[in-house]
Amino acid sequence: MQSPCENTNGLLRQYFPKGTDLSVYTQDHLDAVADQMNHRPRATHNYQSPIVVYSDFLKLLQ
Repeated sequence: MQSPCENTNGLLRQYFPKGTDLSVYTQDHLDAVADQMNHRPRATHNYQSPIVVYSDFLKLLQ
């Protein structure tokens, strides 16, 4: 099984092939990719999205 970091890198490669110059993308485009990644369910999070896991964690801190 891949580590969460390796898995994330693999998912990012779907948007940006290895060696891609990210400086050619607008911040809006990079933000949109980040938003898509944060809302994508992950096996490492019991098939919840990272944004849901983070939100649940923040609720525990209250």
